Amino acid sequence: MTTTIVFDPLIPWPLFLMVAVIVCIGILLALVRGLSGWHLRGLAGLVVLAALSGPSVQQEDRAPLSDIVLMIEDESASQRLSDRADQTSSAADTLAAQIDARPNTELRRITVQDGEGDAGTELMSALTEALAEEPRARISGIVALTDGRVHDADLPIDLPAPFHVLLSGKAADWDRRLRVIGAPAFAIIGEPVILTLRIDDLGAAPADEPVAALDISIDGDEAQTFRVPIGQDLELPVTLPHGGRNVIRFSLPEAEGELTDRNNSAVIQMNGVRDRLRVLLVSGEPHAGGRTWRNLLKSDSSVDLVHFTILRPPEKQDGVPVSELSLIAFPTRELFMEKIDDFDLIIFDRYKRRGILPSLYLENIAQYVRSGGAVLVSAGPDFASADSLFRTPLGAVLPATPTARVIEQPYLPLVSDLGSRHPVTAGLPQNGEWGRWLRQIDVTTTSGNVVMTGVEERPLLILDRVEEGRVALLASDHAWLWNRGYEGGGPQLELLRRLAHWMMGEPELEEEALTATAIGQTMRIERRTLSEEVPPLTITGPDGTVTELPLSPAAPGRFETTFTGPEIGLYRLENGDQFSVIGLGPAAPREFVETIADAVALEPVISAMRGGVVRLEDGLPSVRNVRAGRPAAGRGWIGFTPRAAYQTRDVRQTPILPGWLVLLLSAGLIIAAWLREGRR
Repeated sequence: MTTTIVFDPLIPWPLFLMVAVIVCIGILLALVRGLSGWHLRGLAGLVVLAALSGPSVQQEDRAPLSDIVLMIEDESASQRLSDRADQTSSAADTLAAQIDARPNTELRRITVQDGEGDAGTELMSALTEALAEEPRARISGIVALTDGRVHDADLPIDLPAPFHVLLSGKAADWDRRLRVIGAPAFAIIGEPVILTLRIDDLGAAPADEPVAALDISIDGDEAQTFRVPIGQDLELPVTLPHGGRNVIRFSLPEAEGELTDRNNSAVIQMNGVRDRLRVLLVSGEPHAGGRTWRNLLKSDSSVDLVHFTILRPPEKQDGVPVSELSLIAFPTRELFMEKIDDFDLIIFDRYKRRGILPSLYLENIAQYVRSGGAVLVSAGPDFASADSLFRTPLGAVLPATPTARVIEQPYLPLVSDLGSRHPVTAGLPQNGEWGRWLRQIDVTTTSGNVVMTGVEERPLLILDRVEEGRVALLASDHAWLWNRGYEGGGPQLELLRRLAHWMMGEPELEEEALTATAIGQTMRIERRTLSEEVPPLTITGPDGTVTELPLSPAAPGRFETTFTGPEIGLYRLENGDQFSVIGLGPAAPREFVETIADAVALEPVISAMRGGVVRLEDGLPSVRNVRAGRPAAGRGWIGFTPRAAYQTRDVRQTPILPGWLVLLLSAGLIIAAWLREGRR
């Protein structure tokens, strides 16, 4: 039972103060005028003021409440390094026993796991949620058992009691870390791009290793090893081998004694782009569709076009000197012999043998194809003649043989069954029915894939690979009819654009490919193929775990599936003869960027309530009581602040000045003052 005096004024406090001032003024006036009853008048005023203040005796029936101690146990990934998990678990159990043995004290144990995604250790968020569930007036202390690697330490929080950190780990721990400081998202194919790396030894690292072995691999190929310095920014030139996504992996071998190798690798995904696409267009003679290819290629700002047009064949005898027909001589030898490898694509549009390009030049073009170049032949009637380009050294790399027949009749170009699965012709835009073409060169396929057919399903568009290069044969010179809108036209620009980009090896048009895109830790995997079936997909995780998934048909020639990676890192994908790699999140999760136990991030929170940091390897501290505002930690001990909280069960109030007593006292004093002054 607790007794206190409380005041509950009958009028607002400002008005009460005004009444008090009036009473004082009245007493002063009586004193100045020499009234003998001034003191009785003052006592009467005090009685009235006391009555207006509403004094009463309050009696409370209180039940004491126990103090609450919050103990936060960090079970994030970094706490599983070395023997930190056992160290923390043992200390938590021992400390819990000490707290349970304290009188009038309750313990709340809170476990902190890894945050969602790559959020890291969100210890302060967990503490905020725990404080919201407990009465702040009962919290006497907070203890966090952690390695100090907290990633939300800057979260503003108002603590009601001392905050202590029991630090896991050992002072002798050390770790080696690899970081990519700077890397562009794009790079030009064939040109070196500078990446900035840094290798650091953290903690109590040995001082006898000034260099480390760095392995570099691109798209999972065999790694190359370099000796690089430790503790310095390293500028590394890297050349991307192909267009599209290039996955570059840097890794360090695990050093003896280091905490973990999870931060010894880094993965960069860079897109390779071409600086300029260099195309050589050779037009055999002027014709109605002669500007089709030129307009298409000139409309693309990323294409450098060299157009070689034969306007006057050698056999034409009109008596006009050559010097008067051209301003400069066309550099045929320079183009077709010396600089042919500078071109990404060579297009022959209705070209035939005329003695302008010697067989040596055409043999050089055939070798250019075998070495990785690309040639597209748009065939006209001359392709079926004795002067056909097929009857040159270039014919050895062409995918079809002309039958010497030229079909002159309307027909509708159609995508073949195989073409419906090939990225060049699959899903071509179609508004109604395409317009017809009027001429086709009859050819017999010797190799390659027929993706479009014409008259009586004869081959119209054939795509082929010759050793390292690519060849395409379009057995008609009437694609321009679609561009002119004949009978409604057709997707001429889209078809020719895809065809040109496939020949130049653009990754998104590869007919056999395995690609993956990641959103968070979920990847969508796509397999493009000309086959009607594919084997199961094999996924190898960062820890070596192998998973097999079936691929479901999504469209002709396209199979898809999704996979959620259980952890962050580099995944290897295999399907048949196709191979790909993809990184989910950073190669080193946030938990392993900083691994040395350190409470620096929590220092502002600790010092705010005068708490302390104790290393568990030095032994578990004892627990003491400290007064609020006093230092709550010392050598070998930590302190909690007793809160003396209670629960009020019953409250009773008894007025000190009841109304009858106030009336009696005030009236008696006033009458006494009147009688005294009247007697005088």
